[in-house]
Amino acid sequence: MKLSTLSIATVASIAVSAANTEHKHDRRAIEIDYVYETVTVDADGVTLSSSNPTTVSADSGNDVSSTFAVSDISTTTLTSVTASTSSAEEETSTSSSATSEYVAPTTSSSSSEYVASTTSSSTASSTSSTSSGGIYGDLEAYADPTVKFEDGVIACSDFPSGNGVIAIDWLDFGGWTGIENVEDNSTGGDCRDGVYCSYACQPGMSKTQWPSSQPSSGVSVGGLYCDGGYLYRSNTDTDYLCEWGVEAAYAVNELDEAVAICRTDYPGTENMVIPTYVEAGSTLPLTVVNEETYYQWQGQMTSAQYYVNNAGVSYEDGCIWGDSSSDVGNWAPLNFGAGWVSSGSSGISYLSLIPNPNNKTPPNYSVKIAANDGATMNGECYYADGYYNGDGSDGCTVALTVGTASFVFYSS
Repeated sequence: MKLSTLSIATVASIAVSAANTEHKHDRRAIEIDYVYETVTVDADGVTLSSSNPTTVSADSGNDVSSTFAVSDISTTTLTSVTASTSSAEEETSTSSSATSEYVAPTTSSSSSEYVASTTSSSTASSTSSTSSGGIYGDLEAYADPTVKFEDGVIACSDFPSGNGVIAIDWLDFGGWTGIENVEDNSTGGDCRDGVYCSYACQPGMSKTQWPSSQPSSGVSVGGLYCDGGYLYRSNTDTDYLCEWGVEAAYAVNELDEAVAICRTDYPGTENMVIPTYVEAGSTLPLTVVNEETYYQWQGQMTSAQYYVNNAGVSYEDGCIWGDSSSDVGNWAPLNFGAGWVSSGSSGISYLSLIPNPNNKTPPNYSVKIAANDGATMNGECYYADGYYNGDGSDGCTVALTVGTASFVFYSS
């Protein structure tokens, strides 16, 4: 499921509400009523006006898109929801580790400097990730990949880890995040001839591969294409499988336990399986996609969407398709949204905290979006004691025009 967070355009003179389009996935059974409010801001991200909330109903089996209609610069925030049930997929668990370290920027509200220790472990299984650097990847933060991908060289039975690509071993897809057959709209199985094999990139990065020709049904397709037993790029405009997003956001964990932030595999199966696993006391980049160059659904820009689990949930247990009894994956208690668009001299990064319509139970932590040193950020956004910005239930969004900001997890 994807949640609409932003509606972007090039001018800010007339406010137009975003019309969201639904995707259908047969394995899903979600019935939700959404209420949206559109807030119009100027080129600097300053709020100009807001509209009256409007209700949108989603039929069972459909989900709400994270796409944005081309209107004025506006922010669509989820305000009220009801949810029923969702089907589950079986997953297996492994563990992974990495030893690289980097220094992330400090927040303006604190004089301390966060040093990220990118070491992860789990007791779920003794099997290690096959990806170089585990779930944290093999590249230093914002260092570009250097090895070009060669079409027709790597067998479909092999997973192309490295240069930012990480293996998602706990799904039992051979490291892939999902397998899609566009001929019959089926998913799953091995990476084999005639299917698209989707993959994950390390925190801060996004995959670059998806075909320009997408199914007319509206289902998104992404990944490498398997043909004749070998892997080929579905987007030959780039030689690399992963690219960095805009350096605008970090995840900072001030808690005593790790937090599993799970990005949706989009374009692709839309499973929430791509981990940004922030250990206690650590910091990691959070991917903020350039919406103008990233995947567009039927001509509409899309953002990065995340499901945020309770502290203490491992990435193997949290970055999966969950169910109503689990409070993990698509039933996690919170969503993040992050996207960048050009505007003015530096552009605007829209960063959001979003209620998950599947789960209204507050998480076991508080979280805020805080401007880092030297940053310019319009708006306030925090979630504590079950409320947004003190007394709200609608979620919140900030507009970052200069520098970086952090999603900070802290104890109430």
